[in-house]
Amino acid sequence: MSDTAADRAIVCARGLTKRVKSGAGELTILHEVDFAARAGEAVAIVGASGSGKSTLLALLAGLDTPSAGEVWLDGVALATLDEDGRARLRARLLGFVFQSFQLLPAFTALENVMLPLELAGARDAEARARELLERVGLAERLRHYPRQLSGGEQQRVALARAFVVRPRLLLADEPTGNLDAATGAQVIDLMFELNATAGTTLLLVTHDEAIARRCARQVRLAAGRVVSEDVERV
Repeated sequence: MSDTAADRAIVCARGLTKRVKSGAGELTILHEVDFAARAGEAVAIVGASGSGKSTLLALLAGLDTPSAGEVWLDGVALATLDEDGRARLRARLLGFVFQSFQLLPAFTALENVMLPLELAGARDAEARARELLERVGLAERLRHYPRQLSGGEQQRVALARAFVVRPRLLLADEPTGNLDAATGAQVIDLMFELNATAGTTLLLVTHDEAIARRCARQVRLAAGRVVSEDVERV
């Protein structure tokens, strides 16, 4: 990774290390990981369970703080920001899709997708939310609550909510983990379609090698270290 990678990358990390206390002492979850992705790239982060994939994603998003190393988002060093500053940066840049959907149960599908826009003060929140829900095939389910939707429908709501803010960077953590194979394939197809049309950088944590191969680059973790990576580097 070049010295100017942090300036040219939408997300960049150097020497990223995460240690936690455990009953047996200190446990190293990530060890000196270097990572970067350019705007518009699709990058898969792969590895066995416990290899550090989700921890890496959380650190790159500023949802967790590293024990050592540095992270830059859009050229901004996260270490220079307080918690509120990191939250503002995330609101400006990031969208999230999680395995567990994380929809608000008391809100309809439309209200769930409108929420991040309303928090940002957008005046056209309802129109933009309707448009995204129509694009993901849920035009007839706008007024339904999460409990009234299937798993695949809930994940499509979550995907619409992530894309409605027009993020420059989408972070997806095992987004098909709670779905059957057919529904999961539909959600992944939709994710790549929206990614391509919006030009959003995609970081996709997955254990599914077939999904990973659809990304331009693959970064493989084992025991908290990068053990292999596509030849294309930032």
